[in-house]
Amino acid sequence: MRLYSFRFGCVLAFACFVSITWIKSIPSDGGSTMQTLDQRLLLAEGLAGQVRRDLSSLLEELRNTSKAANISYPISTTTTTNSSIPTETIRQKVGHSGQQTFLQPNIYLYMPHLRQHPDSLLPNVVLGQGRRGVSLVLGIPTVKREKQSYLVSTLRSLLYGLTTLQQQDLLIIVFVAETDSDYVGSIAESIRKKWRTKQNLDFSFLMLYAQDKGTYYVQLEDDVVAKAGYFNTMKTYANQRSQKWLYLEFSQLGFIGKMFQSRDLPMIAEFFLMFHRDKPIDWLLDHILWVKVCNPEKDAKDCDKQKAQLRYRYKPSLFQHVGLHSSLPGKLQQLKDKDFGQQSLFQAHNNPDAELSSSLKHYQAHSLERAYRGQDFFWALTPSQGDYVLFNFTQPIHISRYLFRSGNIETSGDKFTNTTVEVLPKNASARDRLVIGSSSSYKGSDKPFITIGAFENGVAEGEIEEVLQPISALRLLVHSDADVWALLSEILIAV
Repeated sequence: MRLYSFRFGCVLAFACFVSITWIKSIPSDGGSTMQTLDQRLLLAEGLAGQVRRDLSSLLEELRNTSKAANISYPISTTTTTNSSIPTETIRQKVGHSGQQTFLQPNIYLYMPHLRQHPDSLLPNVVLGQGRRGVSLVLGIPTVKREKQSYLVSTLRSLLYGLTTLQQQDLLIIVFVAETDSDYVGSIAESIRKKWRTKQNLDFSFLMLYAQDKGTYYVQLEDDVVAKAGYFNTMKTYANQRSQKWLYLEFSQLGFIGKMFQSRDLPMIAEFFLMFHRDKPIDWLLDHILWVKVCNPEKDAKDCDKQKAQLRYRYKPSLFQHVGLHSSLPGKLQQLKDKDFGQQSLFQAHNNPDAELSSSLKHYQAHSLERAYRGQDFFWALTPSQGDYVLFNFTQPIHISRYLFRSGNIETSGDKFTNTTVEVLPKNASARDRLVIGSSSSYKGSDKPFITIGAFENGVAEGEIEEVLQPISALRLLVHSDADVWALLSEILIAV
């Protein structure tokens, strides 16, 4: 609306200027004054007619714009933190449960052809619970790959090892950026340019969708693995920054692992949209810094110094690129972050002395003994019903807490399922009283063991009540045949 008001004012000012100029230019001599006056009156009449037509056209455009805004794109009462960016609210019905609303900058300024296709700015399918208010939002765009998809492995890596509270404070948005078009470019270079352009648009769209979902937004890709503990590390690092920053880097590769404050996303996305055809998105991100802080009258060294005050790099990197096959047909990517370091595949603990035994056959050197001593992980062939892992303590001990974590960052699917945690109390009479009692939550197992827990999502953890102490042995018991191998990456028996 401000743009049209400005144009309207400019036309009026121009008309007044022409009129004053015409009057002042009338000759003072009376010889041919009337003839000149007639000619200029005709010219002024033509000019007035043109101004009248321009004003009518502007007014009509204003009416049409206002009508479209009120009918097709209702203006939301929600505002962004950056009031200088024009926004429109687009609402999409999601099934029969309601509507989903999200804000985006006036994208029509940069891609006016979308005015004819407003539905192209809405996701065709939205699956989710509409969660908001989390600390960390992870955005992952994905496209169809001809050779291999890494998306499931990426998601498993991000979810592996997260506590329940961390999962509740994290939102992962997966944007499937695909259409039904069969268009294929004629040459490889043109394809790459179009792919880069689409990638810029995909990232921008995902940012706009996620802007009101959480405090921080992290851009990822669909072919990465995350380092264990990445959630707390990123959240702590961001919360401890006292200086003003535009983005934080948790990987040195391209646009992977870049964290932004959600309130800055509209500005960043609009910059990407303005130049989405010109350069890759990681280059555009650097140009935002240049625009913000660099002085063209100073040298590049000063510019780099100023830019460094708006971006901060965390080391070692928390995300590693693992994809070999690019989403571009026939292209291989050998990108590796040298700062990622060696990924830890197990968590070591000091456990009490015990005699170990298992009916499971371990793979290569990944034995139960090495895992219990904190030297490796225990990796066993496919478990069957009745298989067990037994920890028989040399002396009965008081166990305050236990934790068994199956799978690891690289083999997250090899988990224990339908497997219980059982203990053998030293006092047999206490066992009988607990199992026979009608209000007891404990269940008897075969022989004198008592079931105290089970694996859920690959993890079994809990505390052991004093009434069961001391403990002579602890056992993991498999209750059904598995489809995959089983891996224990963490064994903790705290005394």
